[in-house]
Amino acid sequence: MKFSKLFLLLFVVSVSCQQKEVAKKPNILFIMSDDHAYQAISAYDTTLIETPNIDRIAEQGMLFTNACVTNSICAPSRAVILTGKHSHLNGKIDNNFPFDTTQMTFPQLLQQNGYQTAMFGKLHFGNNPKGFDEFQILPGQGRYYNPEFITKKEGKKTITGYVTDIITDLTINWLQNEREEDKPFFMAYLHKAPHREWLPAERHYKDYTKRTFKEPETLFDDYEGRGTAAKEAEMNLLTHMNWAGDSKIYPEVMDELGIEETAGWDKAAFQREVGAMNAEQRAKWDAVYGPMNEDFKKQYPNMTQADKMRWRYQRYMQDYLGSIASVDEGVGKVLDYLEESGLAENTIVIYTSDQGFYLGEHGWFDKRFIYNESFKTPLLVKWPNVIKPGTTNTQMVQNLDFAQTILAAAGIEAPSDMQGENLIPLFKGETENFREAVYYHYYEYPAVHMVKRHYGIVTEDYKLIHFYDDVDEWELYDRKKDPKEMLNVYDDPAYKEVVTKLSSDLADLRVKYKDSEDLDKKYMQMYKDKNFRPTAGGK
Repeated sequence: MKFSKLFLLLFVVSVSCQQKEVAKKPNILFIMSDDHAYQAISAYDTTLIETPNIDRIAEQGMLFTNACVTNSICAPSRAVILTGKHSHLNGKIDNNFPFDTTQMTFPQLLQQNGYQTAMFGKLHFGNNPKGFDEFQILPGQGRYYNPEFITKKEGKKTITGYVTDIITDLTINWLQNEREEDKPFFMAYLHKAPHREWLPAERHYKDYTKRTFKEPETLFDDYEGRGTAAKEAEMNLLTHMNWAGDSKIYPEVMDELGIEETAGWDKAAFQREVGAMNAEQRAKWDAVYGPMNEDFKKQYPNMTQADKMRWRYQRYMQDYLGSIASVDEGVGKVLDYLEESGLAENTIVIYTSDQGFYLGEHGWFDKRFIYNESFKTPLLVKWPNVIKPGTTNTQMVQNLDFAQTILAAAGIEAPSDMQGENLIPLFKGETENFREAVYYHYYEYPAVHMVKRHYGIVTEDYKLIHFYDDVDEWELYDRKKDPKEMLNVYDDPAYKEVVTKLSSDLADLRVKYKDSEDLDKKYMQMYKDKNFRPTAGGK
């Protein structure tokens, strides 16, 4: 009898210790916005906007100034993050090709190892994400107002309100009411904003439509000094941005002024987004955007091309940055909850975007290029008692590294075929023997924005790019002397040794990451066979 009681006591103590050991694993809050340019986070640059809540993550943790992506386009970037593998291996090379659903993702591994997992917001591909106990995700791009959600338990449902606020509320509700306190959690808190077509919440468009923003120095770039790719890309604010969908000129005003649609989904995008509003929401919208349209009707006949460019830049920034204001508020609410609930001390918080974005630099919007504004992505991480508050890292880290890092933080061995690096040593200030260069490869061509296929190698000092398919051109940029990337120095004799070394290093990276000319040809042919062309869904 005494033996039985002793055995029972030892068993209870053992189970209790095991539970405490599990509880010691850090919670992980992974926050990702869509197309959030690092230039639009005040921890990086205060020129355009203040984002005090996102900045809190850097103040309490680490800011990465050379974080970047492997393929600057939405769905492929997300596939890289989930799998820890480059696009050519996970199958999601662009927004058209399907994701290989047999790939193991890091949330599946977290779930299999005792983590409770949830995802709220925008996944962008696939309606049944693997490895999640709970999810409510937007179908495809989703809508800003009164969005529809695909849920794990309730089927499809429409929620009245503004998408950023809804995603934040769903996240906090899960943390408060559905989280199992005896398990560590992984929460994917994924914003639609500030993705095109940039519709702010009422509280922000009433303010931001009155603001004027500083123009980038390269707004009227003529692309001299660069190759064919920059000159032929269709990302110019004046000539390629939609008037109705993007600049919010009412379709009837376009007709009255004789303004033709820029793309086949121009007016349709306006109707899809603004048309989703209920009567009350639409009345408030019209009270602000109606007078703007009336003022535009008076100005337009006498506007020069430069006037139109400047007008469109301001309209773009007003809506884009106004959309970010809600994201920052939402992040603040979630951070506040973590602190108030006592969860903050054992929670890793990561803030990033699926890629960078052009905010008028070089006259552009969108992404896709290996050029700086598109290639770089925000990355801010806090981890109490591991990351020293207020630190900065300049090394070349990628979204390829997120899966490996999160698994390492959770004490889970990463699959051997993952290709990223564990960033935890960098979190601790151990920067020696980390990679010196990253590999990039973009595939979606010919398609919307017409950015040519290219791959390249990037170090802290240089960037070597090969554009291929219908061209065969090389470009080299000195990132320190020419941070705006205005002059291709590939043929400059002064950079001959740099070209030689980077060319060799690029060839080595192609082998390391199992990419090749044969794969380039394979994907080009597959793309031509399927005859993919620009579509609204591909933007």
